[in-house]
Amino acid sequence: MIADAIIEVLNYIGIIAFAVSGALKAGEKGMDLLGFIVLGFSTALAGGIIRDVLLGRLPPVNITSVPYQLTAVAAAIATFVFYDKVSRHRDVVLYPDAVGLGAFAAIGADVAFRSGLNPLAVMAMAAVTAAGGGVVRDVLAAEIPLVLRREVYATAAAVGGGLYMILYYMFGRETALLGTAAIVAALRLASLHYGWELPKVKNTA
Repeated sequence: MIADAIIEVLNYIGIIAFAVSGALKAGEKGMDLLGFIVLGFSTALAGGIIRDVLLGRLPPVNITSVPYQLTAVAAAIATFVFYDKVSRHRDVVLYPDAVGLGAFAAIGADVAFRSGLNPLAVMAMAAVTAAGGGVVRDVLAAEIPLVLRREVYATAAAVGGGLYMILYYMFGRETALLGTAAIVAALRLASLHYGWELPKVKNTA
């Protein structure tokens, strides 16, 4: 089935992109090879694991799928090997992160929608799948999770969950998957380029 093939491709795109994102964060923190692997692995797979646990899909596919795990580890090791080259570009971590965000938002929305969840829950699962790994990455790197800061991040994934449902009813599952992945990634990159931020309470203390 075409939709299943699209999901598989998006899964690998997201795993590779988020593993690279996590590994680059490890490099920023001066971690060793194990740190690269741990952050890369966690960033790539944690969001899907959290989603599956919440939906009662046990054991989570990211725990049982050896190819997914090996892909995450391989991407992290490759980032370690070529870190000196890729780290020369400022904010390079943000671009693979945006690609992974889009891919996982689409998959999270698809899983939740096909599980019969209501629209708000679909949007929530899109955000959890896409942003969960990034939260784990930031916690392991001793940073305030990006999702809790002003930047448009989990918000973009949640919007993607809503877009998935609209595109599904208008054009079908395949278009919904591809369209959601592309739009969420574009929204995240646009927010970085134009400096879009969510409102924040001013600290007067």
